[in-house]
Amino acid sequence: MPPIVLVPAALAVGVLLLPLAALVARVDWSTIVADLTAPETLDALRLSIVTGVVATAVCLVLGVPLAIVIARATPRVAGLLRALVTVPLVLPPMVGGIALLFLLGRTGLAGQWLDAAFGLRLPFTTAAVVIAQAFVALPFLVLSVEGTVRAAGTRYEQVAATLGASRWTTFRRVTLPLAGPGLVAGTVLCFARAIGEFGATALFAGNAEGTTRTMPLAIYTAFNGAGVGQGTAVALSLLLLVASIAILVLVRGWRPGSAS
Repeated sequence: MPPIVLVPAALAVGVLLLPLAALVARVDWSTIVADLTAPETLDALRLSIVTGVVATAVCLVLGVPLAIVIARATPRVAGLLRALVTVPLVLPPMVGGIALLFLLGRTGLAGQWLDAAFGLRLPFTTAAVVIAQAFVALPFLVLSVEGTVRAAGTRYEQVAATLGASRWTTFRRVTLPLAGPGLVAGTVLCFARAIGEFGATALFAGNAEGTTRTMPLAIYTAFNGAGVGQGTAVALSLLLLVASIAILVLVRGWRPGSAS
């Protein structure tokens, strides 16, 4: 490796670490407990955790079957499905929020039918937070599980079939255990992405305290001169940073071959 490579590499580390160090430096450690236990902070934290858990459960129910379908599909079909799954990863979150509004809003493709048939209005509700979180977090779960299942191959499933196992038994006793590491890592990443979602939530669910104001929205509100104080916003930012680091460590521990 040429020594000159170390210079941009060091600059890259600085670009990544210095903003985080600046955040930690702004924390008022004498008031952090009070900031994190303030009523508005606890409301945002509670809402983020509850909606994040529900969104992750939705992603598990929908994402695991999709991941296995992609892993077992033909290369052309798998490539198409994988590209569709990846779209929310590269799509600006605000665009995702607009798309959800056009689909589920009062005049949306499905929203007007839901309103007319059931009187159900999803935008600017807690359910809208869950939908927005699931929309942006689903790719993390699908891609993690799909990669693990595809890498495991089909030989164990074929052996189970030759021994007389039904397709459902093979799926439950062979495929899912093989997908275990990817499933755990994908679930953790999915939850982390869900509780950190901002753009799609802001447009589709709004920013109502106690109903749709999650931690990212509470931080944004504080730095725009309303809602919680900036000290609380910094404390919430630190909490999200610590949670992100913990999640990365957990995912690293479940990665195949991490023990080596």
